[in-house]
Amino acid sequence: MQLDKFTDYALRILMTLAVHAPNRVPTSQIATTFGLSENHLSKVATQLVSEGFAKSVRGRNGGLSIARPADQISVGHVVRSMKRGDPVAECFGSNKSCLILPVCGLRGPLAQAQEAFFAHLDGVTLEDVTRQRSALAELLVV
Repeated sequence: MQLDKFTDYALRILMTLAVHAPNRVPTSQIATTFGLSENHLSKVATQLVSEGFAKSVRGRNGGLSIARPADQISVGHVVRSMKRGDPVAECFGSNKSCLILPVCGLRGPLAQAQEAFFAHLDGVTLEDVTRQRSALAELLVV
């Protein structure tokens, strides 16, 4: 299972917000810190806000902040929300044109592997992945 860039960036944003909580962090600063496109990061941030993981304040002193305590945000929930149901293989999506689909023995094991991936991440919180808060804060200077 591989995370797409959108999900990777979402996790980076949330880790940054968790480290700097309760302060707000401008999206532009996060983009600069990671060397990413501010435009693309803004799209990710919008999704994080709409999913309830982050809060956004516009204006001069605006920016993003974490919406709830880091120990209440499951990494699995974030990944599911950001991936928006992207299938692990084409045949799990709308493309049902595969020749062997009616007798394929791979679909079951792939579905189980995907569920195991998410089940493991469900047990990991944002707090768990930001335990080295002071070391992260030094790297995530905003």
